Amino acid sequence: MIALGIESTAHTFGIGIVNVEGKILANEKSIFVPKEGGIHPRKAAEHHAEQAQKILKKAIAQAEVSLNEIDVIAFSQGPGLAPCLRIGAILARYLALKYKKPLVGVNHCIAHIEIGKLVTKARDPVTLYVSGGNTQVIAFIDSRYRVLGETQDIGIGNALDKFARETCLGFPGGPRIEELAKKGRWVSLPYVVKGMDVCFSGIVTEALKLYKKGAKLEDLCFSLQEVCFAMLVEVTERALAHCEKDEVLLTGGVAANSRLREMLETMCKERGAKFFAVPKELAGDNGAMIAWNGLQIYKTLGDGISLKESEIKPRWRTDEVDVIWQ
Repeated sequence: MIALGIESTAHTFGIGIVNVEGKILANEKSIFVPKEGGIHPRKAAEHHAEQAQKILKKAIAQAEVSLNEIDVIAFSQGPGLAPCLRIGAILARYLALKYKKPLVGVNHCIAHIEIGKLVTKARDPVTLYVSGGNTQVIAFIDSRYRVLGETQDIGIGNALDKFARETCLGFPGGPRIEELAKKGRWVSLPYVVKGMDVCFSGIVTEALKLYKKGAKLEDLCFSLQEVCFAMLVEVTERALAHCEKDEVLLTGGVAANSRLREMLETMCKERGAKFFAVPKELAGDNGAMIAWNGLQIYKTLGDGISLKESEIKPRWRTDEVDVIWQ
């Protein structure tokens, strides 16, 4: 059994093809990079529409299969930017109808967790999911992925990108901030943890104020990373203790950051827990994770969804999904 997955929640349009054994046969993508400012949903959607057929052809060629050999069409149904989600959903419906294949809608956040578990072999971890639009501490409890803590304003990836944008570091900002942070020294920034939740926007605002007052960019990059990542490690450790689990999984686009990995790994060693991080090539948004979770869902249900049920869900929360395949 083979699934084709379509990812289109934000800046990335991706198509992945995965078989029932979890082998990734193809994982092609194109990323929208704005000329200035943040991601404009309409412009990102236009990029996805322009790239869709090209990425589809590349994925099919890489996997060395035909569309007739695909068994399931999966797509990111939410959460995400509505104009972007619509492009992926339209392509998914078209392929499902034309080739008479079952259609499966996938929760983008859960797909990040499931691809992480697949490739790392983590069994039952506390997951720290960090990306541009999302920051959540998640654990599987009573048939659902429960959100134990999350950002109250912007995602960590968005925070890093905002700081990078205002300091002319370009997009995406995370890799450039990580590079400059290696040369930096400590400056004081706010530390904002509220119970199990975190806030980042005020930290970014303070860092930008210091930048305008002449603080070294390297020092601000170092301190921004250290403060924000320490907050994430704190709430993850608390979730680990509360759930009495012994594994931590790091996933999402910001999972590619080496410093965040290092800090979480240190915490896990001190607690006697195992640390897993999704490979960098699967950390960002991608179609392979949508294909894999689509397969999991289809194998359990034995059927797809109707066209009416395939409406996009821009605000679809992680903890609203019944995890029937577990």
